[in-house]
Amino acid sequence: MTEMVYGAVPTRDGEPILPRWWRTIDKWSLSAVLALFGVGLLLGLAASPPLAERNGFSAFHYVERQVAFGSLAMLTMFALTLMAPQTVRRLAIIGFAVSFIALLFLPIFGTGYGKGAVRWYSLGFGSIQPSEFLKPGFIVVAGWMIAASNEIAGPPGKSYSFALALFIVLLLAMQPDFGQACLVMFAWGVMYFVGGASFLILSGIAGLAAIGGAFAYQNSEHFARRIDGFLSAEVDPTTQLGYAANAIREGGFFGVGVGEGTVKWSLPDAHTDFIIAVAAEEYGLVLVLLVIFLYATIVLRSLFRLMRERDPFIRLAGTGLACTFAVQAMINMSVAVRLLPAKGMTLPFVSYGGSSLIAGGILIGMLLAFTRIRPQGEIADHLIRPRR
Repeated sequence: MTEMVYGAVPTRDGEPILPRWWRTIDKWSLSAVLALFGVGLLLGLAASPPLAERNGFSAFHYVERQVAFGSLAMLTMFALTLMAPQTVRRLAIIGFAVSFIALLFLPIFGTGYGKGAVRWYSLGFGSIQPSEFLKPGFIVVAGWMIAASNEIAGPPGKSYSFALALFIVLLLAMQPDFGQACLVMFAWGVMYFVGGASFLILSGIAGLAAIGGAFAYQNSEHFARRIDGFLSAEVDPTTQLGYAANAIREGGFFGVGVGEGTVKWSLPDAHTDFIIAVAAEEYGLVLVLLVIFLYATIVLRSLFRLMRERDPFIRLAGTGLACTFAVQAMINMSVAVRLLPAKGMTLPFVSYGGSSLIAGGILIGMLLAFTRIRPQGEIADHLIRPRR
């Protein structure tokens, strides 16, 4: 009956799952993700050997690990894209619950590896950062709550999701991890706005965030040090920001040449938080613009597809996933050029890091699953009536 009334997208009975997946997936976004991972491996070949040498490993130790983690991330992403949105939502709820419990126990069993923030669990052979896996799960759960609140006699999902977001932000601030806390609150704000937000409430939330920032500055030496360094008129050339800024200047338009860069020998986080500085120095502005273009392709194509989506939950959760992915990339690159204070945030699919790569695969896998073309999936079907 629905198909007769709304003119649904036709289905192909008995079509095998892989051909149907290929026909309905956003191929441009999928290709952009694979290209970003390839760029990450290319930059890893340049940035990680100095770190491997300092730690007594073989030259390409970290590249080999990135290939292993990235392969797992791509397989996870592929598996999620095959699933229906309802299945993705169920798995997201389970993943969120596990990550949330892990975040609760982080102050007791976690470690900081001498970086001033307790964000990881040490597993002996590696480490895991719960907040990376918490983000995609929280976005889907909060999107589900907000969508449910718009139904007739629905639960107060907006209030519940806001309370949950505030609690998570508090846990992250205790680590401290203000970058991830900002991402969580941003994701909730985007979904709340798309779900029909009150401007007055949004203004109140913005004021609350400003008060929280001022409180953190007064009570957290870690936070205050980074803000003071960002606001300082002079950049200390021996800091990470100083090395990154100099590398970007030296790179120019075409770079100094493959393997000729020097910043990777000075920056301790050249393979993670400041990987874009390595790209700018060795390959120049050309590669940086390519990376920005790939991120823009994923985000804009996803948002355009979601604009035609009829299901409120898919529209909200998908928008939250796409915008969070975009903002994380923007924050990482903005820190490198000193547009934002240092936040210790990776560049998705490009930076080295097992938790970051696999969590990125989960996030994009969910996003690609939500943006697949499905029967009766577009809001335009409501406006089309069959001619009589």
